[in-house]
Parts: sequence; C-alpha cells; structure tokens
Amino acid sequence: MSDKKQTDIQKVKELIDLMIANDLVELEIVDGDNKVSLKRPQPSQQLVTHVPMAAPAAHAPAAAAVPAQAQDEGLIEIDSPMVGTFYASPSPDSDAFVKVGDRVEPNTVVCIVEAMKVLNEIKAEMSGTIEKVLCKAGQAVEYGQSLFKVKPD
Repeated sequence: MSDKKQTDIQKVKELIDLMIANDLVELEIVDGDNKVSLKRPQPSQQLVTHVPMAAPAAHAPAAAAVPAQAQDEGLIEIDSPMVGTFYASPSPDSDAFVKVGDRVEPNTVVCIVEAMKVLNEIKAEMSGTIEKVLCKAGQAVEYGQSLFKVKPD
C-alpha cells in the first residue's frame, strides 16, 4: 500500500475517533476538490416497560384490551433532530411551549433541545393537535427519539 493511501486511511480513522469522542452522528469535511462524509449508524431504540397485571375478578367479564399502538394509530411523531437535553419551556419558571390539546402549525416552536451548549428550537413542522408529550424537562434525548405525538389535521 502506498504511503499516501496509508496516510489517508489514518486520517479517516482519526476522524472516526473524533466522531466517537464527541458523540457526533455525521461529519462532512470539504478541502478544495476533496470531500469526506462520514455517518455513524444509530442504535435502534427499544422501550421496555413492565406493567403489573391485576388479578381478574372471579365473575367480571374480560375487558377488551386496546393495544397502545391502536390508540396511537393516526398520530404523527415529532422526533428529536439531534442528541441533547429536552426543555419544554424557554426557562424553568415559564409555561411550556405546548401542552396536550394545543394546536400547532408548522412553524410553532414545541420545545428546545440543548446540544453542546446551543439552544435549538424544535418546530412542529406540521399542523395538528398535541396528543402526547413524551419527554420531561431536563431529560436527555437521542437523535430520532420521539418527543411528541400529534393528531394531524
């Protein structure tokens, strides 16, 4: 292998190490005609919950269970575009940007995600009604994590 290729491979490895060390998902570097784009895969998120079951009453009819997915059918999620910290309001003593039942438009700010000391306003990017708020103030969020569920118009 030529020295130039070996040097290029070493530079790419250094960029990958930089991405991992700084928890970056994507990196693009352009230097004249040279361009390097790197993107790390995101681990799929699994939500595991334990719900204790009550013992059925001896003569009570079995209730028709509605799966959570069926209840959420037709709802669209607003996802976090980055890794960071979720804030529902502009300051701790302010009202939340949105709450369940609020109507949103595409440019409505629904929350802030702080990433690397930068406050990023997250907009609804759709019209509808907030049905569920899935995060709490100060909670760490991942790239692609659902923040809200919206019933579209």
